[in-house]
Amino acid sequence: MKDYDELLKYYELYETIGTGGFAKVKLACHVLTGEMVAIKIMDKNALGSDLPRVKTEIDALKSLRHQHICQLYHVLETKNKIFMVLEENLLFDENHKLKLIDFGLCAKPKGNKDYHLQTCCGSLAYAAPELIQGKSYLGSEADVWSMGILLYVLMCGFLPFDDDNVMALYKKIMRGKYEVPKWLSPSSILLLQQMLQVDPKKRISMRNLLNHPW
Repeated sequence: MKDYDELLKYYELYETIGTGGFAKVKLACHVLTGEMVAIKIMDKNALGSDLPRVKTEIDALKSLRHQHICQLYHVLETKNKIFMVLEENLLFDENHKLKLIDFGLCAKPKGNKDYHLQTCCGSLAYAAPELIQGKSYLGSEADVWSMGILLYVLMCGFLPFDDDNVMALYKKIMRGKYEVPKWLSPSSILLLQQMLQVDPKKRISMRNLLNHPW
């Protein structure tokens, strides 16, 4: 419990509300303010080579302030543990607005927005074609594709590209052909077509996506 001594000066720990491969999340209360928080507790030894990814997530959350991003309040690090104190770990706030909570695989481009990334990471079903081909890619273009996949799932209830066989899934993504359910509106179909272009240069830009009337 020595690793917890500093943490317990500030927070009362309650039940575990989530677990993962190398971490668990506990509900807690700030001693002075009474504010409820979520504390992500990670074992540094168990993390091993994934430790830099945690540092990346912390750096990202420290630099981001947005109503739809889970806020990082406090970071404590001991010899064996890392504690990330976050606003209570909900995907929706009290107004039913979405919150983003996991930045372990985020990438910060060096230089300007045209900097190309190299790392292939994340779930294959959501990965852009240029990413799974191992090419260098623009983060914004790959993100538009992934958001197109997410939008499709929200509207249709299933993935546009799916297969238990990895190579078969790879081929489906590269072809870019997907089912268009009859309940989709013409405007939503058009938006999906603009987002799920195999050629990233033909994809709708992030700026135009933000200003899209749909």
